[in-house]
Amino acid sequence: MTSTEKLSYGAAAEKTAFYRAPGIMTDLAGCPAVAFGGLPGDPVELCRVVQGLLVHEMWASSYGLDLSDERRQQVRIRPAAAMVQAILGMDPRPLSEPRPADRRLVGNCRHFATLSTALLRRAGIPARARCGFAGYFEPGKMVDHWVTEYRTRDGWVRIDAQIDEVQQRALGLVFDPSDLPADVYLPAGEAWTRCRSGQDSPDRYGIFDMWGLWFVSSNLIRDLAALNKMELLPWDSWGPMTFRQDPGPQGATLLDRVASKIDTDDLTQIRGIYQSEECLAVPDTVFDGRFGETCPIVS
Repeated sequence: MTSTEKLSYGAAAEKTAFYRAPGIMTDLAGCPAVAFGGLPGDPVELCRVVQGLLVHEMWASSYGLDLSDERRQQVRIRPAAAMVQAILGMDPRPLSEPRPADRRLVGNCRHFATLSTALLRRAGIPARARCGFAGYFEPGKMVDHWVTEYRTRDGWVRIDAQIDEVQQRALGLVFDPSDLPADVYLPAGEAWTRCRSGQDSPDRYGIFDMWGLWFVSSNLIRDLAALNKMELLPWDSWGPMTFRQDPGPQGATLLDRVASKIDTDDLTQIRGIYQSEECLAVPDTVFDGRFGETCPIVS
């Protein structure tokens, strides 16, 4: 083995080890062991388990649910361990057993991605959540969305753990959500680069009534955090994130650097910029933009 091959092998081993271990949001060590009995070992099947544990708040009516305000508050849960505890509180059976929709935890795409990432890491499978944009929810739009990646010998496989048969039929998808094609989902770094280079219009990127480069920039920071195993809520804000205001020249230059580091998929560079730029790292408290309050990331 040449010195170059040794370096490459060492970097790959380091990346595998890093994403196999849990982070603050994906550590399930405190959950009862009985909860994990009967879980499948196959990564795709393991990701699909979360479809029987969670219901997306925006899809609730498709499963016959009319959510109360109290139930909707469950979307504020950040750590996967707290998700598991809440799920077991509604139904104490092992997680391998799917729940009826009215006994599933209410969440969003980030909850599906984070919980599936946590289960994969618990099984010893390198995995990570990604924050970016999907092109399969609204025609002509790239909608704010989180997915999961797990690592194989051939590289990363991207899976949308949220999309079950109900949603697949409703959306008319012709591709396999368990192995997303490159053109249907863009991590925020790729979206940022496309918008900055003029390849694409930032007005296509966002959600609801929020579109534009400012939204892409915030998701870029969230994706960098997720790649450093800090998977925050889609509306959590910190550091240089702005609301309906594009980043200035200095901020845009920093985010160009972030996108370029993420694009390399080099763990040293991804960790390096996150740790060296204090404004990018997730602090102990963040601003919850949806509910309008500052709160600790773990409570």
